[in-house]
This record gives sequence, C-alpha cells and structure tokens, in this order.
Amino acid sequence: MRSWAAGGSAGNGRAGLRAWRGGEKGRGRGSFPPPQGLTAPGRCGRRQSHVCAWPGREGEREKPAARKPGGHRAPAACWRLHRGSQCSRSPPRTPGFTASSDGRFLRFSAPRGMRRPILLAPGSSSAPGDEALPPPAPLAAGLSWLGRASLPGAPRRRRGEGARRGRGTQRVDHSGLSRAAWPSALFPACPPLGLESLRVLDSQLRSSSDKRYGLGAHRGRLNIQSGLYDGDFYDGGWCAGHEDKEQWLEIDARRLTNFTGVITQGLNSIWTYDWVTSYKVQVSNDSRAWQPCRNGSREAVFPGNKDPETPVLNLLPAPVVARYIRINPQTWFPNGTICLRAEILGCPVPDPNNIYYWPSDPIPTDELDFRHHNYDEMRKLMRRVSQECPDITRVYSIGRSYLGLKMYVMEISDHPGRHEVGEPEFRYVAGMHGNEVLGRELLLNLMEYLCREYRRGNPRVVRLVTETRIHLLPSMNPDGYETAYKLGSELAGWAMGRWTYEGIDLNHNFADLNTALWDAEDNDLVPDQFPNHYIPIPEYYTFANATVAPETRAVIDWMQRYPFVLSANLHGGELVVTYPFDMTRTYWKAQELTPTADDGVFRWLATVYATSNLAMAREERRLCHYDDFARSGNIINGANWHTVPGSMNDFSYLHTNCFEITVELSCDKFPHASELPGEWENNRESLLLYMEQVHRGIKGVVRDADTDQGIADAIISVDGINHDVRTGRARGTGWDGMGRGRAANRRC
Repeated sequence: MRSWAAGGSAGNGRAGLRAWRGGEKGRGRGSFPPPQGLTAPGRCGRRQSHVCAWPGREGEREKPAARKPGGHRAPAACWRLHRGSQCSRSPPRTPGFTASSDGRFLRFSAPRGMRRPILLAPGSSSAPGDEALPPPAPLAAGLSWLGRASLPGAPRRRRGEGARRGRGTQRVDHSGLSRAAWPSALFPACPPLGLESLRVLDSQLRSSSDKRYGLGAHRGRLNIQSGLYDGDFYDGGWCAGHEDKEQWLEIDARRLTNFTGVITQGLNSIWTYDWVTSYKVQVSNDSRAWQPCRNGSREAVFPGNKDPETPVLNLLPAPVVARYIRINPQTWFPNGTICLRAEILGCPVPDPNNIYYWPSDPIPTDELDFRHHNYDEMRKLMRRVSQECPDITRVYSIGRSYLGLKMYVMEISDHPGRHEVGEPEFRYVAGMHGNEVLGRELLLNLMEYLCREYRRGNPRVVRLVTETRIHLLPSMNPDGYETAYKLGSELAGWAMGRWTYEGIDLNHNFADLNTALWDAEDNDLVPDQFPNHYIPIPEYYTFANATVAPETRAVIDWMQRYPFVLSANLHGGELVVTYPFDMTRTYWKAQELTPTADDGVFRWLATVYATSNLAMAREERRLCHYDDFARSGNIINGANWHTVPGSMNDFSYLHTNCFEITVELSCDKFPHASELPGEWENNRESLLLYMEQVHRGIKGVVRDADTDQGIADAIISVDGINHDVRTGRARGTGWDGMGRGRAANRRC
C-alpha cells in the first residue's frame, strides 16, 4: 500500500487530506506516474503548485524518513502544475468527485497509470468500503489544490511547522477548504436546494419548536406568503416556540450535499414584525452529531436581516459536505420573536447509489437555451431565431419603456407581417411584472422550439404556424426585469422589479371599463344605449397627465392595431389559471365570484391549460402559499381570488374581441436557471395546446348579400349571451369576422 498526501505550496507541512491507492508491492520511491497536467520534479517559484508523494506501508501512517530544515518531510517525488511552458497556480478545468454514503471519504478518479481510485479521508490510513463506492467522475490534476484542507479529525499543523502560506489563503477547521483555496472550476456556484420552489418537501424540514402549526418548520421557506388572516394554518414563516439560543431550523437534503450558503428573510405578516438578526450554521451526516461552521478557529456567526422582506445571503467561509444543515438563531429583532424564512445553496454530491440522486422532475428532451436572458441577450436570441427561420418570423417593436428599452415582439406565421383572411391572431404576453421571469424564458424557448420544429417538419408545429398568426411579447416590463435580474434569482425578493421604473403596477394600470358596464347594466342601458363590447376608453384616461405607463399605452395601441382573438398573460408566484372578470362587482369586497357573459368559454380555456400542465396536474404537489387551488382543478375566477381593478384581461375582453386568461406558472417568481429545463417540460404541451384553441368555434367572413363585399364592424350577437363581437377591419381582399357557437364550442 502506498500513500499520497496532497501539498499546496512549496514547503507546505503535513496535508490535511490523504489519499490511498492499491498497487504492486516493491515499487520504488517516487515511482508513481504523474497525474494529468503535471510534470515530474521541478520548482516553479516559492509558491509553486505541486503534488508530493510519501511512501508508506500497508495499514499504517506514512512515516517521514527525512526532514528538511524547518521540520518538513522530504517527499519522494513532486510534480508541478503547468500550462505549456509556464507554471500555473490556476485550478484544474475538468475535476469531479463522489463521496461515500457516510460522508467520511471523498473519492477522486485515479490519475493516469494508477490501478484504483484515490480515496481522500480525514487523517485515516485505510480506506474501508473502497469497493462499494460508485464510479467517480474524472479528475484532472487537482490534488495540489486540496493541500489546505483541514477536515474534522485531520492532523493539525503545529506552530512553526511549515513554510509561509500562499497569499490569499486561510485555514478552516470544518469540512472544507478556505474560500481562497476552493477553485471555482472544482466547486462552481451552487443552486438553491428548492425550499422556495417546493423541491424540498415538508417532510425534509424540522425545527426545535414552533409557536403553532401555521408557523411550523414547513413554513420556513424563502418568499412564502401568509394568508389574509393571522393565526391560521398558513402564516408567513417559521417561528420558534421559545426565545433562546438553542432554537433551530433543520433542512434534510436527503443526500450528501456541498453546502455553500444560506439566504434568510423575516416573517411575512401585516400584523407583526419578526426577524433574526444573527445566526450560526451547523451540519451533520446523521442529524445527531453536529459540527458547527467555523471561520478560522472560531464558530462563525452570520449577520441576519434588518427587515422582514429583504433576502440576505451569507456564503459559508468554506463549502462543507454534509446531508443535514441547521440554522441556529442567536439574536433577533428586540420587539419581535425568532421567526425566519430560508433557502439553502448547495451542490448535490454525485452518488448513484442514493435513490434521491436521480431527478424526479421531467427530463427535457429539447436542446434550447435554458438560462436567464437580460435585455441584450433576449434581443440577440430573438435576432438569432429570426435569422434561422426568416420565412416564418418577424421581430418588431410596439413601443418603449420609461427608460427607453424597446418592447420587442416575435411574430411567427407562414406570411409574417401580413394578416390573412380567416387566419386568427394569437398572442402570449409575459413579464408584466418584471420579477416574474419564468414566462419570459418560456416564450423565448417557445420561439426556438417553433422555429426548430418547423424546419424539421413537425406536422403539429407546421399546421400551427401555417394556420395561425402568433405574436410573442416576452417582456412587457423590461425596466422592472433588469432591476430584478441584477439582484439575481434568490435575492430579488417577492416584489423587487414587480413595478415599472415609475413605480406603476401594469396589471392595475389599464382603463377600468368594468364599472361603466356594470353601472349601465344596473340602469338597463345595455345594449341599446350602452355597448356590451368594444367599450370606449374613458376620456380622463387619455389625458396627458393621466397616470398611465408608457408600457401600458404601447400594449393598448398594439391591441387596437391587431385583431387578436385569443391571448394568455403569463405571471408567476402561484400555480393556477385565472379567468375574467378580475375585478369584483361589489367595489368594497376583496373577493367575490364575478363571471363574464362568456364564463363557460373562459372556464374551458383555463381548464385546457391547467390540465395539460405537468406541475399543476401533479397530485402530490403541495400548495404554494395559502390557497389550495387543486380542489377547483387549478383554475379560479380572478375576482374570486382577489380583486384586480384595471387588469389587462378585463380590458382586453371589454375593449376588443380578444379573450384572455392569466397563467400563474410557478410558486417561485424567479426560479434558478437550473430549474428552467424542468419548467419548460411542465409547460410545453400547455403552451401549444392553448394556442390551438384559437381554432375552436365559428369563424368566417360577413359579406353584403348584394355586393358580396366584406362588411367591417358588423356586430355578431348570440342569443342568451350579453356580449357581442365585431368583424375585423379590412385585410387584403376581404373582411374577416369571428362568431361564436353555444356551449363548449363557443369562441370569438
């Protein structure tokens, strides 16, 4: 048996990590072949990066045969990292590791020429369980970057033993390296575990105590929202039942995870103010023996929150591999109690023997650009799609935001730029609230998908493109998105970027046509003296000093230019589909069932999207915040959920011929980029199937019986339905109009 120890810089003392390999007995000292990327012995300055090997005998610790002046052992052989002819302190580019199920050993693939894998363990001289470990990922020249580790139980460097440390490094005493010693290639930025997105189940959360069930550990999720009433089962966070420093919130990752950071918020409540101002972090592999997170020789205390809503991120002094992690509050808001919401950052350690290693979410089969795109990147993607499919795409702008960013639309049709008689116009709108970003990315992916599948001859996509004129607006509020994008996925909070730069909520900024209609109905003026459709915009709304965002005006002009028939407005923060009316008829009520004259059609449209959405249809899913929409099939009348005066859905229905619903796509408004492939799989079929509904019902051309010419603005009425539609304006050789049948097939 021969031992390896990984050294950091020249003159480094006893390393904290040791590695073993099986080999032939009798091989001489220094006979190990150099790992990939290393060259045999040489120096590269005082702070060279190298790997040194000390021979030892089977079953015992290596014994230093000789020491250099200053107390250092003389290695049998050293290899230095190199890049071309230059020595390099850069980290390796393609590393990887796996870990044993008990967390005691990290396993690296063997360097070239070795027969068995290298096992890294804290201060041990044998490697039990070697054969049971799963095959590791390849490691390239990474051992020298492990030299400054000091795992629990590893031998500590004695005072005066070893040369000076490399600049920018520090020692740590828990499972991990100092921050400066962790190369970004070996340990990249880690995603959230999924407390906010519900990938972490309620059963994975525990606490020392809680005030009541509604404030239990299962509510300690980042950005979770409380119900309207305090004290029910759905409060906005975890609150400890006692006020002392022994309270904790525990998260079980279910497998070994490389924890890198913690994000916290206070309690979401309109009645109390509670948050944690400092906390400690502990980790464990069995939930019994806990190891505190240390910063040097001291137990680390992390700064907490200063208000209930702003997320605060704390990176651990060094990443640490464990299964369980605890947040242990130390101080809290003086006038409040111990309450918090949290998210954990961590990379799962590869372990195919763990049943939770394999993803449970649907695996994407489409090779699309799954990442978050800022304004410039969005524009480049749309341009690229247009260049790949110039015959069926057109990119145009409908206006500018307050800060001057263009609001781009992608048109997809067999004759882009031209309206065809009998071909309905469809639109998807996303990004009305800038921090609800999933809809934006889904529409960008949809552009790519339609272009690629059309070129491949997918019959479903070809039929959809040739028979429909599709318009995709991925970002209605580009200013708000840029604000949220700069903060990032987990730090934008619940509201940052929701509003425009002027502070306007676009979903409350459209003209209120509901009140005028209902007043006219109460006075029996409809439809003889007041229209039940195409209701004109009030004069006050058109004044120059009216509080109307330029983004809203641009969308209204867009609606008036194109004869849209069907639309969906993509939001985030819940899993539900809502349909008009969004505003309650009784003005002082926050919730009230307020159906339209076309309630049956709207319910059908909402059901089509909800039942084909994989996330909504999942039976075992839990509620996002406090409403259980699964009981109603994941659809709800908008006003019956909460009133929204001035919504785009109501305006679209009353001012144009277009039927529009709202789709709340995810519990997480700003999901991490790692979750985007799964979200595309959840929504792909829904997006396509909903577009196909534009062809349901009756469509045709209204013509003059004598001249056979198309008639513009002809009113089409259906008995028993107090909402008419009109034929469109002139397009090419005729006029087109949309009628509606009754019952389930009724469409405009």
